[in-house]
Amino acid sequence: MTDTPLTRRVALGRVLGTCAACLAPVAWGAQATLPYAGSLADELALALRAGNPLVVMVSLDGCAVCTVAKSHYLVPLRAEQSLVMVQLDMRSERRVRDFKGVELAHEQLIGSWGVKVAPTVLFFGRGGTEVAERMQGGYNPDYYGAILEDRLRAARVAVTTAKDKPG
Repeated sequence: MTDTPLTRRVALGRVLGTCAACLAPVAWGAQATLPYAGSLADELALALRAGNPLVVMVSLDGCAVCTVAKSHYLVPLRAEQSLVMVQLDMRSERRVRDFKGVELAHEQLIGSWGVKVAPTVLFFGRGGTEVAERMQGGYNPDYYGAILEDRLRAARVAVTTAKDKPG
């Protein structure tokens, strides 16, 4: 069979259609975001009621790695597993209530946690204590999802184990 202009167009159309289908989630993901934290104590209470840790992403406006972490990993995971997940911005003066109800700017709270790298993902349990190792920076994309799942699993174990303990 010879290669006619029509089959080239059809083939090109199929390739472009496939590319468009592949890029659609990327375009959607670029707009996907996490809500900003309002009251960490209230958000933690919601998460704990569901047997989950509160997941907090420290991001930086304009950070490309933060955008990828949110759109490709955190937002889909939040939707799939009905997690309570919020974000804070490293350079924001936006106000948030911490775990004790004290109102602070995002950057003040982040500084008090000693976070210096964006993105950083933290996992909180009862009393606002970290219950799994932080994810700091941009891990290799081949492993980011697996590491995130591993940390989330460890955080859930800590949260459910702590359920039986007073306080």
